[in-house]
Amino acid sequence: MLNGEIFQITLLSLQISGIATAVSLLIGLPLGTVLALGKFPGRNICLSLVNTGMGLPPVVVGLVVAMMLWRSGPLGGLRLIYTPIAIIIAQTVISAPVVIGLTAAALQALDPRLKLQLYGLGASRWQMVWMLWREARLPLLAALMAGFGSVISEVGASMMVGGNIRGQTRVLTTAIVLETGKGNFELAIALGILLLVITFLVNWALTVIQQKGAQP
Repeated sequence: MLNGEIFQITLLSLQISGIATAVSLLIGLPLGTVLALGKFPGRNICLSLVNTGMGLPPVVVGLVVAMMLWRSGPLGGLRLIYTPIAIIIAQTVISAPVVIGLTAAALQALDPRLKLQLYGLGASRWQMVWMLWREARLPLLAALMAGFGSVISEVGASMMVGGNIRGQTRVLTTAIVLETGKGNFELAIALGILLLVITFLVNWALTVIQQKGAQP
């Protein structure tokens, strides 16, 4: 495997997992906030579903997404199967419950009197939510890291919906599986180390931001 191909695989891995994490944050932050602060019928059921979703097996997610995107599936007309977009969809389904659940837990852990104090100071609903997000920014960053970690190292769903096509949908995890199956253990180990280094660097950067926010 040439260095140029490894670079392309690495870049695609970061792009797919980065987009999936960003979409999960856009979905998870507001939904987690609603579950944490809202009071409506079925709230406990929704929280239970989210908590269950945090442990969804990636291969099950891959199977469901593949069935939806397959030519005979309800979304087959979009022709997204075996494309990077299909992997992004699958990874978003995996990481979104993680972000939603941890966001809800972070906001529920805040002092309930804080919400009343903000209303007492004349804050609008949006201002109140923004201030609660700021107050819970450290665990919210942890939710972001957990969401990214759940998808950058995922292989089952990526293989099923992406097809591990060279130059198109092959990412680091699926490349590791391929090279292991071919008996190229040295290259597989090298790719594994590269994946660990990338994961560490991303989480290190987020941790630095998180800890700066923790300073008084």
